[in-house]
Amino acid sequence: MSPRRSYDQYCSAARALDAVGDRWTLLIVRELLAGPRRYTDLHADLPGVSTDVLASRLKDMEREGLTTRRRLAPPGAVHVYELTPRGEELLPVLEALGVWGAGELGERRPTDAVRAHWFALPLLRALRAAGASEGLVEVRLEEGDFHLRAGAGDGPVYGHGRAPEEPGARLEMDAATCAALSRGELDLRDAVREGRVAVTGDGTAAKALRET
Repeated sequence: MSPRRSYDQYCSAARALDAVGDRWTLLIVRELLAGPRRYTDLHADLPGVSTDVLASRLKDMEREGLTTRRRLAPPGAVHVYELTPRGEELLPVLEALGVWGAGELGERRPTDAVRAHWFALPLLRALRAAGASEGLVEVRLEEGDFHLRAGAGDGPVYGHGRAPEEPGARLEMDAATCAALSRGELDLRDAVREGRVAVTGDGTAAKALRET
């Protein structure tokens, strides 16, 4: 195993970048915030990363104590990667980067890949701003479905596909509305009032979003 590269600076920001500053590392964290993922799933949802680079980053992240690798019990019997508590602490870092980069998002370019769950963290921020950050929320987009645990403590903050149980709120919107919410150009409660986001459910989040 090659030695860790370092800025060799006695600075907490430099030390943090020693651990997570390599290309793709924080995007791997974004994917693992959904819970354990197989290598093939990670590769599929990180278009543009080579297999060699992905394998190298995962080894580096395990060495840094950000991820672990374990084998699922039969009948799955496959290896999955998941965040450690130290890795989960990067959630606010990714959220802050999302806020900082929202103005750079602009309109989607023809070459831009997109996955529905990439909107999870921006929508989590929009739910909090709308006072609807409690309970399980399912989101349905043209690109696919995902769910959020808006008031989550430890563990995954979002997941792929439909909610594993009846959600307290179900949101349905088109891609343009979701992108506007992600860029901070549209308030979620305004989008509900304008009919751009359909809300169903009887949970706390649904009730908060339907309030006028």
